[in-house]
Amino acid sequence: AQKVSVFSNTSFLLNFQVFRKKAVELGEKLLPAFNTPTGIPWALLNIKSGIGRNWPWASGGSSILAEFGTLHLEFVHLSHLSGNPVFAEKVMNIRKVLNRLDKPEGLYPNYLNPSSGQWGQHHVSIGGLGDSFYEYLLKAWLMSDKTDEEGKKMYYDAVQAIETHLIRKSSGGLTYIAEWKGGLLEHKMGHLTCFAGGMFALGADGAPNDKTGHHIELGAEIARTCHESYDRTSMKLGPEAFRFDGGVEAIATRQNEKYYILRPEVIETYMYMWRLTHDPKYRQWGWEAVEALEKHCRVDGGYSGIRDVYNNHESHDDVQQSFFLSETLKYLYLLFSEDDLLPFEHWVFNTEAHPLPVLHKDDGNKEENQK
Repeated sequence: AQKVSVFSNTSFLLNFQVFRKKAVELGEKLLPAFNTPTGIPWALLNIKSGIGRNWPWASGGSSILAEFGTLHLEFVHLSHLSGNPVFAEKVMNIRKVLNRLDKPEGLYPNYLNPSSGQWGQHHVSIGGLGDSFYEYLLKAWLMSDKTDEEGKKMYYDAVQAIETHLIRKSSGGLTYIAEWKGGLLEHKMGHLTCFAGGMFALGADGAPNDKTGHHIELGAEIARTCHESYDRTSMKLGPEAFRFDGGVEAIATRQNEKYYILRPEVIETYMYMWRLTHDPKYRQWGWEAVEALEKHCRVDGGYSGIRDVYNNHESHDDVQQSFFLSETLKYLYLLFSEDDLLPFEHWVFNTEAHPLPVLHKDDGNKEENQK
């Protein structure tokens, strides 16, 4: 038994070294993406030539907030793994650029030009194109063992602006997060935006001015709205986007918003709300989603998305998205697991639900002693 244990430990350490080496190599290959006048990285990079560019559809050659704003956890962790500060420096520079800029009503538009350092269109979304930027401000603070005061301040300031300008309540009492286009609200909430319920709850503990309870309640209200978007469909699975206008609440009104592609964000919020409140309704709602997935999405080869969740008969899109395994099923598993499985005080989930360790203040000393 002793020999097996030693062999297993050696094998683990060898694998760890291989993956660490490869992670650092990949990080180094990505560094040329930051070679722009501002240091805001390109969206696309030719690894061989080191030449970068942006998506042709993105507002005047802009980089996208949710892309350049969702590197922090991984790049800080790369610096921790490699001992090379360059990775952390690149993402800290992104913050410096953002902090220097005037923000319309305290909000962060989805587009930023990496050459001029100016915002593109003044479109703001806590869903697609914006979402994980906000999540990473909070999680950077948590991963730093709550020492990253800059990330903390940026997060809570952003939440205050979101509350003031984007969060609204429907006539039926549902709290939702609208989208902002040049000062005008579009009363639409994407499935992607539903992650924010969990985010608000996760950040409640550090909320300023005794607002912990308020942030938990905000998370609970978003969770309820997103559950309603599921419950108001025939298949009990949520649409890609749902609206609050023309007498409609939490329902998709456009055909191109009625699909479900196995997205995890609602389940993610259930998991965080369960961990932070232990209200049994979140497990109940999660189980409803499990039953709906099994009934409508399970096919011979795995699981498929649905083209119209309001239809009584499944029309499968024949695609099993990668995030279904990495996020949807993982968050369901965690929802029904004990809290000591990947506990929040030791682990932070990146935007694809991969756990990264909290870098506790005494971790450096431990590593020095192990060498």
